Amino acid sequence: MSNSSTMRALQQTSLNGPRDLRLITDAPLPVPGPGEVLIRVTAAGVNFVDISQARGTFAGGPQPPYLAGIEGAGEITAVGAGVADLEPGTHVIGVSIAGGAFAEHMVLPAAAALRVPPGWSDEQALGLVVGWPTALAALKPLGRISAGQTVLIHAAAGGTGQAALTMAKHYGATVIAAASPSKHGLVRALGADHVIDSRGAGIAAEVLRLTGGAGADLVLESAGGSTLDASLAAAKRVTGRVVVYGLPGGEAAITNWDLVYKHQVQLIGLNIGTLIQSAPQIFGDVMGEMFGLIAAGVLRPGEPTTYPLADGPKALAELEARATVGKLALRP
Repeated sequence: MSNSSTMRALQQTSLNGPRDLRLITDAPLPVPGPGEVLIRVTAAGVNFVDISQARGTFAGGPQPPYLAGIEGAGEITAVGAGVADLEPGTHVIGVSIAGGAFAEHMVLPAAAALRVPPGWSDEQALGLVVGWPTALAALKPLGRISAGQTVLIHAAAGGTGQAALTMAKHYGATVIAAASPSKHGLVRALGADHVIDSRGAGIAAEVLRLTGGAGADLVLESAGGSTLDASLAAAKRVTGRVVVYGLPGGEAAITNWDLVYKHQVQLIGLNIGTLIQSAPQIFGDVMGEMFGLIAAGVLRPGEPTTYPLADGPKALAELEARATVGKLALRP
């Protein structure tokens, strides 16, 4: 437990990855500024962004030493000047790219703090502001999925992938789920029409076989590295869309020659933070649609795998190694 001025937190001490994430007991208790709220963190979401920041590959990311974690849920304990629509005692979920979620307390921008839905625990709400909106934005406003079309979903067993799979099936799409063999049973149970090995060398060939040579109408590309080329090859020529929103496998080169002569597809980049800032109307539509899906029972409360705060380095390492399923959370 924290005292009045300090708290327990996970501090990233280098850019060498999760192994240099350290538990400290004397982190200063944050104070909310104008337009901010302070929450007592009850659950913090673990995301690939955390790994990217820890390795220095996240554009504009924090420099060590810094308090890690971008996604936190908990109870508001104090509000800053100008905050009128949130009050202490309210449970919220939110994101701060500046970090600080892997701690007993964190500050969130009030505008980014979303009330936890009635009947949900704080940890069940993890994903509402990162994974689920990303999946929905990739499927609908950017990916333009419609009934009868085929979508290839990478990392289908992860938190974002599971949400995308569920929503794609709701919209009437045929889903090809890419996952490691140990996770195939899970994605089949979620409704995947076809399951392929995400680590296999023949992803594009398998998708073309399953689609009679036509290719997928939409590819949700969150794998990165050499998989990007396979995703482009798996998409339908001319009308196929590839939405890229993750790169845990590393960067990949794509040239204008490739797009003219090799992969004649529609390539779309998605960063949920940029979407919020640059296209707030689209993001508002996404959130409205998402809460409609929640109200209709299509999306249900999440059940993340939880770790104690001290095991944060282990959780991030397992996520980076793709050894996990679904959403991960830390409990301070």
